Amino acid sequence: MLKARAEGKLSGLAGEGKPLPEHPEAGFVDPGLAVGYRIMAEHGVLPEEVGLRKAIAIAKADYAHTKTAADKRAAMAKIATLDMKLAIAVEARQKFMR
Repeated sequence: MLKARAEGKLSGLAGEGKPLPEHPEAGFVDPGLAVGYRIMAEHGVLPEEVGLRKAIAIAKADYAHTKTAADKRAAMAKIATLDMKLAIAVEARQKFMR
């Protein structure tokens, strides 16, 4: 970046001198999804994938603290179920975006 700036390659670009967009992440997401995500965020709702990822992290932490073999099997089954639900949610979103 410093080399490009020193060579003047970063001067005269579109948007130079203007403030950054309010939601820069929206540039990497389909506009329809960006609007949906913004509406969800404004109302305190998380996408299903986010909730599932949090649940997986909690289940893995629970697994780390289990003592008996039976509890470990139950914790692993819970993690596997959550992983499957996450994979289904990701696949459904990807199909929707195609």
